[in-house]
Amino acid sequence: MRVGEELKLTDADQFAFCWIVDFPMFEWNEEEGRIDFSHNPFSMPQGGLEALEAAEKALAEGDTGPALAMKAWQYDIVCNGIELSSGAIRNHLPEVMKKAFGIAGYPPEVVEESFGALYRAFQYGAPPHGGIAPGLDRMVMLLADEPNIREVVMFPMNQQAEDLLMNAPAELSPSQLRELHLRVMQPKKKAGEKTDG
Repeated sequence: MRVGEELKLTDADQFAFCWIVDFPMFEWNEEEGRIDFSHNPFSMPQGGLEALEAAEKALAEGDTGPALAMKAWQYDIVCNGIELSSGAIRNHLPEVMKKAFGIAGYPPEVVEESFGALYRAFQYGAPPHGGIAPGLDRMVMLLADEPNIREVVMFPMNQQAEDLLMNAPAELSPSQLRELHLRVMQPKKKAGEKTDG
């Protein structure tokens, strides 16, 4: 985006929209040497169960190509290079969900344990569904011609994720910590480190 502005290839006086589609469903995780979800693991894979089964068969033969080529039903709308909204069609079929997570290395029992509420709910049947989440603050940023989103959000945070206007995060009282079953543990002092006082 910056290159387009510097070379004066973009028209600063218009709003240019585009849809980004065909997101990859999976990607190669270099650190762990395995296939992982690219973005949203709960999105419906394009091609559904048949595509997942073909990818699974290829993986069994050592071929990661079909899994890494698979696309997801995910979409973003972008204006002048700024993402305004992101969404997806949800993977609402339990057998498709298990197969997709299996390709990413999650056995069925882990899927049921980690995502049990969603998995069990889908056992009763859910219609195909999806959604999109608009970023109103990003739209206001474009309309106000502000390059920094902090200039338009209601309660901006600083670089330490503190909201100075709301004094957040605030310190919790002992009763609030008890209610949440939390306790504060100070980091252990390193050998030779001076203590306050």
